Amino acid sequence: MSVIVNFAMFPMDKGVSMSKYVALLLEPLRRSGVEYELGSMGTTFEARDIEEAMGVVSMAHEALAEVSDRIYCTMTIDSRKGDEKRMQHKVDRVIQHTADRDDSSRR
Repeated sequence: MSVIVNFAMFPMDKGVSMSKYVALLLEPLRRSGVEYELGSMGTTFEARDIEEAMGVVSMAHEALAEVSDRIYCTMTIDSRKGDEKRMQHKVDRVIQHTADRDDSSRR
């Protein structure tokens, strides 16, 4: 199984700049061993199952809760039986379709 999670989590009691608090979330991701990618509006990672995925989000929440009294989080989940390593594959497929269109327009 593959569970791809995209989540954004930040404290609501620390002002405008969030980068140093978002950085706190990366350590639990590193420790978990999941593949992840930090983005400008959220972090995406791939887990083996829903339990592992929720555990990673929970660890991130715990890390942020050490410095914040109020936390906001959004999360989307895409789970699929049988597949693995889908996170990069999904991006590669979109790039491939873009390249296919570019090639067909040159003809």
